Amino acid sequence: MTSSQPTTLVVATPLEAELVDRIRAGAPGVEVLFEPDLLPPPRYPCDHRGDPAFELDEDGRRRLRSLLERADAVLGVPGDSPEGLRELVATAPRLRWVQGTSAGAGQLVGAAGLDPDALRRVTVTSSVGVHASQLAEWAVLGLLYFVKDVPRLHRDAAERTWSHYPARELRGMRLLVVGLGHIGREVARQARALGMHVTGVRRRPRDSDLEVVDETAALDDLAAAVSRSDAVVLALPSTAGTDGLFGAELLAAVPDGGVLVNVGRGSTVDEAALVAELRGGRLAGAALDVFATEPLPPDSPLWGLENALVSPHTAALSTQENARIVEVLLDNLDRFRAGRPLRNVVDPEHFY
Repeated sequence: MTSSQPTTLVVATPLEAELVDRIRAGAPGVEVLFEPDLLPPPRYPCDHRGDPAFELDEDGRRRLRSLLERADAVLGVPGDSPEGLRELVATAPRLRWVQGTSAGAGQLVGAAGLDPDALRRVTVTSSVGVHASQLAEWAVLGLLYFVKDVPRLHRDAAERTWSHYPARELRGMRLLVVGLGHIGREVARQARALGMHVTGVRRRPRDSDLEVVDETAALDDLAAAVSRSDAVVLALPSTAGTDGLFGAELLAAVPDGGVLVNVGRGSTVDEAALVAELRGGRLAGAALDVFATEPLPPDSPLWGLENALVSPHTAALSTQENARIVEVLLDNLDRFRAGRPLRNVVDPEHFY
């Protein structure tokens, strides 16, 4: 598409009115269609799924279908679900591009089971990078939680115990960041600012990685790199090559007193093996924002472990999230209309 052709963008995710105005002001010549009464009301700021109890009546479904039939591009996916993406692609014959609201939009595409023709017709882009700073902050929180032994503080408070003891420092500790995308690089940046020595791992290390880490290691050398680290942060996508990667062997390679943090995808860790390590008490702890099954089942042993910090996949959420997504959208709108490559394109084969 070139800028001389009209472009219709449908906002299909709950969004603040002032941000819709920003899109209109920042993309002259683009028709922006937004009817918030057709979208589920957000349960909290920057909620892209909205109230699950919300349902449209027949007239509402007709109106939404009429909007989507006009769309060249869409921000968000109705319902933020694979089913919503399938229906969107089937409903919108003019659709050429979907700007996703999450870094994991590729998982949505993979789960939608779109046929090859649909994958060729519609490009999906993710919001990779939008969530990096807050995820990195949460990773640092996870490291500090166990390095400063917050579980002991909770025990002492419950027992009204007052005793002095020394604590470890992040400064000088060896951190391994597995996955050097936007999130991993920001984790490395913040950790180095706190004085940690950071090794970064990716399948094929790049010279540019040394701008944010002290040294690099290849994925093939992961076990050795883990054994030399005091703490490990996982910032990996879910792919055929990463699912189950951190199993019993790698967990056993983490030195005694080590800390594991996962802000990538829960499928990358063997949870049964991790529970065994945590129950044995060899590791200081694991801070987990993601899990193999979400919501985390009530009977998961992770809920009851003192040395497991459980977060309900909320570490990426921020009151600033929608504003950042709109900035990515505006940049991609310029690219889309000029026929230039889009940012954060989801690989239609590997879905990340």
